Amino acid sequence: MDVTEPGAGHRPECEKVSRVLSRIGDKWSVLVIMLLRERAQRFNELKRGIGNISQRMLTLTLRNLERDGLVTRTVTPSIPPRVDYALTELGHSLAEPVQALGAWAFRHLDHIDAAQHRYDTRADA
Repeated sequence: MDVTEPGAGHRPECEKVSRVLSRIGDKWSVLVIMLLRERAQRFNELKRGIGNISQRMLTLTLRNLERDGLVTRTVTPSIPPRVDYALTELGHSLAEPVQALGAWAFRHLDHIDAAQHRYDTRADA
């Protein structure tokens, strides 16, 4: 489907795509996906790897990624119970474009910083 054709934004499919992109495009989801691309991790490993994320926000992010079929949650009965999170096949298929987008951002950080500085220092801003 060509999303640039007139009226394309009013189709039900576009609304669904918008919801999916909103979920996978938020900063926490991107970071979780990138951390899980190499191996499964426990909750606290993810929290340490991400850094500045609350326990509640990480919990919500993982639940939403699980709901969307991108992450699995495996509970191993032990004392205390062990819970591991891993990317599904669908999640792994998303990791590649997410990684490419991150690489693009790193390559262009200087350009973006310069553009933001020019914009922020304009007299009419």
